[in-house]
Amino acid sequence: MGAAREHEGRCQHISQRRTHEMAQKSAKSTTRETAEGFTAEERAAMKERAKELKAEARANKNKEEAERAVLATIAEMPEPDRVLAERFHAIVKANAPSLSPKTWYGMPAYAKDGKVVCFFQAAAKFNARYAAFGFNDTANLDEGTMWPTSFAVTELTAADEARIAALVKRAVN
Repeated sequence: MGAAREHEGRCQHISQRRTHEMAQKSAKSTTRETAEGFTAEERAAMKERAKELKAEARANKNKEEAERAVLATIAEMPEPDRVLAERFHAIVKANAPSLSPKTWYGMPAYAKDGKVVCFFQAAAKFNARYAAFGFNDTANLDEGTMWPTSFAVTELTAADEARIAALVKRAVN
């Protein structure tokens, strides 16, 4: 009887040790895969967002400070992103004055009650061939069972500006 219990105890100990080793190995490989799963641009955007969150928490930014941060972000953009971002900023300000400008992952964004409704993503941000103007789920753009949430933009025509203005108005209503 005693030998059987001793054998059982050893088997249980070995099983526990193997489970622990497998869990450690799994955690290490998951961490490595996660760390390697993001591009340098994505990691930089996440770092920028962390800085933004810290700054907001410390300063509890008011609307003017937030707008200055957005304008500074736009000013740092290369052409033609800067021109597009300036136009988007003007369109949003004119058509949805209730939205508050803020930076979001290093991009100009416009929020309602602290939640981002729409944003501008420069082409240079992620080395894309086009800039994008997008909406988050807080935007009231629902249209049946499917609708666009982001638009690729290479230049802005008067018709494009009118469409963006209409979308922004609709998003906040």
